[in-house]
Amino acid sequence: MYFLKRLLVLPPLLILISLIAFLLVRTAPGGPFDKERKPASPEIERRLLERYHLDQPLWKQYLLYLKGLSQGDFGPSLKQRNHTVNDIISQALPVSATLGAAAFLFSLGVGIPLGFYTAARRGHGFELAGSSLALLFVCVPALVVGPVLVIVFAVHWSIFPVALWGGAWHMVLPTITLGLYFSGKVARLMREGMLTTMHADYIIAARAKGLSESAVLWRHAFRIAVLPVVSYSGPLLADLLTGSFVVESLFQIPGMGVFVINSALNRDYPMIVGLVLVYAVLLLVLNLLVDAAYTWLDPRVRYD
Repeated sequence: MYFLKRLLVLPPLLILISLIAFLLVRTAPGGPFDKERKPASPEIERRLLERYHLDQPLWKQYLLYLKGLSQGDFGPSLKQRNHTVNDIISQALPVSATLGAAAFLFSLGVGIPLGFYTAARRGHGFELAGSSLALLFVCVPALVVGPVLVIVFAVHWSIFPVALWGGAWHMVLPTITLGLYFSGKVARLMREGMLTTMHADYIIAARAKGLSESAVLWRHAFRIAVLPVVSYSGPLLADLLTGSFVVESLFQIPGMGVFVINSALNRDYPMIVGLVLVYAVLLLVLNLLVDAAYTWLDPRVRYD
């Protein structure tokens, strides 16, 4: 019943998000046709506003937008001529989603073992090395990691392609660049979860029963300690799937990150609202899946 209620709330919540985004982008100074290379005559400007219904009152513009949205149409792009928002999203989202999914798996594959073993080896040299490595991942931004990887592995050693999006080999450097920061965040969350869980009463009782340390850590501690990572995974995956402007710009990847920034700078109203809605859908659905994962990992969790 809880999940059914959450699903029923999604449509009105998305309408509210679309309304807020619709109003906010139109309150920003400037307009979509202010940066044309040659100033348009008053007649041309009037026709442009009329064509895109920008001469109508805001409430009427929103109702027209909502009508198109109900049919799955995000509207035309005001800057990408002869292209609709649907066209751009259908082309760019799969690229960003592929890169984001790869970076997500990389961050979990590196962060979870790193955080687990730094907590399990507390007091040993590995804890200091692992914690320092996780902190380094968090502190060094993708803007620095990307060029270093390109210089070392693409220019100097010629192992990977420098840029563009042509296949699995092209994904390696962008995936590492995008996922390294988040792997450090995951490692820190996993470590804190393990350190907290290892002092719980049921862990002490499991040790008192004579279970081996590996059995205690993997069978009992891990399922509860990973819950903070699961909570973080929903927003993280939604963020990664919708693209990264820095990484996509560095490696010349035709994803959504570039469109997010450019549409905001160019006041491309339909594009901004469409991208906001795509991100909102991903975030809401993934958070719902995170709640479902909680009930599987921790039997004590019950949603009424």
